Amino acid sequence: MMDRYGTDVLKTDWRTPRRGRAQDLEAERGLVVEDVETGWVGAVVRVEKAGGMQVVHLEDRRGKVRGFPLGPGFLVDGKPVVLTPPTAERRAQVAAAKQAASRTASGSVRVSGQPARVASGSRIWVEGRHDAELVEKVWGDDLRVEGVVVEMLDGVDDLSAMIRQFAPTRDRRLGILVDHLVPGTKESRIVAEAARVSPYVKILGHPYVDVWQSIKPARLGLDAWPVIERGRSWKHGVLEALGWPHETQADVGLGWKKMLSTVRSYSDLEPTLLASVEELIDFVTVPPE
Repeated sequence: MMDRYGTDVLKTDWRTPRRGRAQDLEAERGLVVEDVETGWVGAVVRVEKAGGMQVVHLEDRRGKVRGFPLGPGFLVDGKPVVLTPPTAERRAQVAAAKQAASRTASGSVRVSGQPARVASGSRIWVEGRHDAELVEKVWGDDLRVEGVVVEMLDGVDDLSAMIRQFAPTRDRRLGILVDHLVPGTKESRIVAEAARVSPYVKILGHPYVDVWQSIKPARLGLDAWPVIERGRSWKHGVLEALGWPHETQADVGLGWKKMLSTVRSYSDLEPTLLASVEELIDFVTVPPE
């Protein structure tokens, strides 16, 4: 006998929408979706919070971008979806942050849970407070793990005498970083004499007039460091060229603090300084025989 009414509607889910039920889908960058209400079709370019809600931005084939509330109301390949935040992208961001946190500013693997060592007998000497602050910012974590102290010099005119007074030994080494160490300068002659005092001292330097120049100029929005005429204070001249206060010594100190704040890691410094400091650290941290 023919069934006049067809199949039993109670045996199926009669409430199911014609296109099927919406499935959750992460709004990953590049996913092409259609907004049901407006018919706008575009690729996901970003998801962000705006006005207390999550917004997905879609770019159409003409390059126009429009934002829509994240959630239901979208189609992918004609099937309804509920767009959710892109957790894969978030996981990648978290992983990148963790990796960055696992490295010190010098690029070394961070040692967790280990207290700073008691200071060893070895030392690194640098010329001036600014040199010491820069070394501390980039290599401070490494030096504390090794127990190496950085000390400031008040010039290098009496360097040989200061080395003899320190009396370096195999287990108590001395590394010295000198500014403007280029052939033919007063500094180069002083260093050549001082280096003969002991085999357990290493003297290295950088070619810059001041350690300020070891910061890559791009960090300050410059293509190159300003050229300051002879006979004028180099630091005051640089600050004036930058349009910063430059009249007093306090201006110099504040200008340096501003420059130092732009240094995030070793990648913001010139390779010449990096090589010298790394070599000095290696020299003074040689395990005792």
